[in-house]
Amino acid sequence: MIANLRLGYRVAALLVALPGGLLLHGLWRLLRRPSPWPRRFLAAVAHIVGARVRVLGTPCAGNVVFLSNHLSWIDILAIAGATGSAFVAKGELRGVPLVGWLCTLNRTIFVTREDRLQVTAQIDRLRAAIATGQPVTLFPEGTTGDGTTLLPFKAALLAALDPPPPGVVVQPIRLDYGEAADLAWVGEEPGLAHALRVLRRRGRFAVTLRLLTPFDPAAAGGRKAIAAQARAAIVDAG
Repeated sequence: MIANLRLGYRVAALLVALPGGLLLHGLWRLLRRPSPWPRRFLAAVAHIVGARVRVLGTPCAGNVVFLSNHLSWIDILAIAGATGSAFVAKGELRGVPLVGWLCTLNRTIFVTREDRLQVTAQIDRLRAAIATGQPVTLFPEGTTGDGTTLLPFKAALLAALDPPPPGVVVQPIRLDYGEAADLAWVGEEPGLAHALRVLRRRGRFAVTLRLLTPFDPAAAGGRKAIAAQARAAIVDAG
């Protein structure tokens, strides 16, 4: 009963925040000004669902590709709020109620890693996004982990950085949910079930973003070396 009341309260808060965010975003677009409102709205959504985001380190402010470990869809809310980043995310996320639509607000690039016939097109889309100068985040594990073990990094999409656009750097991010590691979205749990579990959860939980030392991808020596260097930095920060 109490959990359902908590769910109702959080959904109501989201529905209240949404029109204001859309109105302000539309106004900025009408004035042809860069809109800060998707970033601020996604940060507000993270707060509503219970996340209290702590940022350690300084995010690069443009011409940057963030490479992060991946725990759940909450990662997107937290990283977007802290950095203004767009994302490369698995295609299944598009179909998650509300979450998928929120991702589109921040120009998420949805990919299907299993579809090898589309890899080249996906790399081209990613390279074009990086070239705009907006920060872009990839989750090179290719799926979500349990928060205790860092999975191998898949380097296929990092071909967009081999060679990198001029001036682009890579900045690794280590995400940590602390005592809320049970919120990791792993196994066969459906997306809607996971979203409802988060919204019904009691209390708040800490999400720590460790913004690690950026490096030049051109000096790393190719996509596999970029993946290895970023993964090693995230492991060392654990």
